Amino acid sequence: MKKSRLSAMVMLWFGATTTVVAENIDRHEKPVIVTATRTAQTADASLASVTVISRKDIERQQARSIQDLFRGLPGIGIANNGGPGKNTSVFMRGTESDHVLVMIDNIKVGSATTGTTAFQNIPIQQIERIEIVRGPRSSLYGSEAIGGVIHIFTRKGDGGGLKPNFSFGGGSYGTTNGSIGLSGSNQQGWFNLTGSEIRTNGFNACNGKPSPGGAGCFTNEPDKDGYKNISGSARGGYRFKNGLNIEANFLHSDGKTKFDGNTSNKSKMVQQVIGGIARYSPVDMWRISLITGRSRQDSDNFKDATFTSRFNTRRDTVSLQNDLSFGKNHLATIGIDYQNDHVNSTTDFAETSRNNWAVFGQHQAAIAKHELQLSLRHDDNQQFGSRVTGGAGWGYPISDNVRLIANFGSAYKAPTFNELYFPGFGNASLRPEESRSFEFSARGNMGWGNWSLSVYETHIDNLIAFDASIFAPSNIDEARISGLEAVVNTQIKGWQINTNLTFLDPENRSSGANRGNILPRRAEQSFRLNANRTFLDKVMLGALFLAEGERFDDLANTRKLDGYTRFDLRAEYNINTNWRLQGRIENLFNVRYETASFFNQPGRNFFVTIRYQPSS
Repeated sequence: MKKSRLSAMVMLWFGATTTVVAENIDRHEKPVIVTATRTAQTADASLASVTVISRKDIERQQARSIQDLFRGLPGIGIANNGGPGKNTSVFMRGTESDHVLVMIDNIKVGSATTGTTAFQNIPIQQIERIEIVRGPRSSLYGSEAIGGVIHIFTRKGDGGGLKPNFSFGGGSYGTTNGSIGLSGSNQQGWFNLTGSEIRTNGFNACNGKPSPGGAGCFTNEPDKDGYKNISGSARGGYRFKNGLNIEANFLHSDGKTKFDGNTSNKSKMVQQVIGGIARYSPVDMWRISLITGRSRQDSDNFKDATFTSRFNTRRDTVSLQNDLSFGKNHLATIGIDYQNDHVNSTTDFAETSRNNWAVFGQHQAAIAKHELQLSLRHDDNQQFGSRVTGGAGWGYPISDNVRLIANFGSAYKAPTFNELYFPGFGNASLRPEESRSFEFSARGNMGWGNWSLSVYETHIDNLIAFDASIFAPSNIDEARISGLEAVVNTQIKGWQINTNLTFLDPENRSSGANRGNILPRRAEQSFRLNANRTFLDKVMLGALFLAEGERFDDLANTRKLDGYTRFDLRAEYNINTNWRLQGRIENLFNVRYETASFFNQPGRNFFVTIRYQPSS
C-alpha cells in the first residue's frame, strides 16, 4: 500500500500511544453482544472483530447522527452528500455500501430498490446501543453481509420504577433537537417510550455543474438545504412465570430533506420497523426463539413543489432458531429464516416481489484451549436459486493476556430491484455477487488497557458495476480488498484514550482500463483518537481527532478527493445527579473537505445540550 505523509504521522502517533504505560483502566464492563453468532456472548469472547457503542458512549461523544457516531471507527468509511438528512453511505472494510447488512431490534432493514439503508433518517435519540461486526456473516444471515453487520437496538427500560428523560439543544445552521422519554421496569416486565425531533436549516449541499458537462448533483442551486425529522419508538418485554419471555418493538421515523438535484430536490422519507420476539426453554439445554417483523423504507420525491416519484419498499422476516447446549463447551444452533421483499413505486418494475427461504446451522465449541465456530447456511432465493455460504473461526490463548484468532467466511449479495428492473437502466441477467474473506487477529488485555491487531483480505467476484457499453449494470468487475486494523484503548494521567488506525487497499481487479485502480470513495488510511477526562466528578472534557487519507470519487480514479484532518472539542458539566449541560465545537479549524465529489461538509459549528436523566 502507498503511505502518504499523513499515514507516516499517524503511525508515529499511534506508536507513541501504544508504548505509554497507563495508570489504571476500568476493565469490568464487558458488554454482551448477540450479532456475531446469533447467540449471547461477551464482546471480548467473540471470535469476530466487534465494536460496541452504548447509550453512554453516544451521550459522552454528544453525537447528533449515526454518520457523526461512525466516522473514523475501525474499518468504517463514510460518504455523505451534503450534511444532515442527505444520502449517507457506509463502507465496511472496503466493500460496497450495499454489502452491509443492517438490523434494527433483530429485524432486517434496507431498501429493496437501492439495496442500502437510509442511515441519515435513523434518529440517534432512539438508540440504546449498536453492535458492529466486521467481516462476512452470510453463513448466519444470508444476502448483504459481505462486509459485515450493523445491529441497532432502540432504547430499553431498566433500573426499576418509572424514569423520565429529557434533552434539548441548539446550535449552528439554525439547528435544534430534543427528545423526551419514559421508561420503567420491575422483576417481570419493562418498557420504554421515546419521542424526538430534529430541525436544521442546513447549508448548501452541493456545488454541482448543470448539463452539458454536468457533475455532482448536475445543477447549481446555491441555497440552504435543510432537514427535519420527527420520530418515536416503543419497546417492551415481559417474562412469564413459566419462563416464556416476550418482547415487542416499534420505531417510526418521518424525515423531510431538501437537496440539490436536476430531477428532484426534496424528499419525504419514512423509516419504520415493527417486530416481536418470543423465547422459551422447554428444558435447560434447549432454547427456542421466534422472531418476526416488518421494516419499511419509503421515499416520496419532489422537484420544488411538484411530485416526481415514489419508492416504497417493504421487508417481512420470520426466524425460528433453536439453541442446544451440550455441557459447558458446546452450543449448537439450528434455524429457519423467511424473507419477502416487496416494491410499490410509481416507476414500473418488471418484478415487484421475491421470497427467500433459508436453513442455517452453527456449532460453537471449546476443546482444550481451542475455541471453534463453524457455520453453514443454504438460501433458496425465488429469483436466483440455491446459495450455500459457510464460515469458520478459531481462537487460541498463547498467554493469560494474549489471544490469536483466525476467521474464514464466504458471502453473497443478491442484485437489487433497481439493478435488475429499473426502466432504461436495469439488467435482468445479473448474477449475485460472491466473496471469500480471510482474517487473522491478535488481541491483548493488559493492566494498562487492551489492544487488537487484525489483517484481512476479501475477494469479490461478479461485482456489480455500471457498464457504459450497455448503459446498465453488469457483472463485469472483480475486487481484492486488503486491510489492517489496529485498536488501542488505555488510560493516561486520568485521560481515557481510545485510538484506532486503518490501512486499506481496495483494488479493482476487473479487466480493462480500470484494472489496478482504487475502488471509489474509500480512504486508504484513517486514524481516530478519542479522549475523555473527568475532573472533580463535575466536569468532563473530551476531544476527537480524525485524519483520513485521499480517495477517488470514480472508478477511473480521475476525480481525487483530498485527505483531511478534523478536530472536535466537547465539554460537560454535571449540574447535579440528574441534570447535565453539554457543549461541543465541531471542525474546530474550519477544514473544508468532501467525502463525495462536489458535496459540501459542515464547517466550524457548535452545539449546546441540556439533559435530564434520573440517577439509578
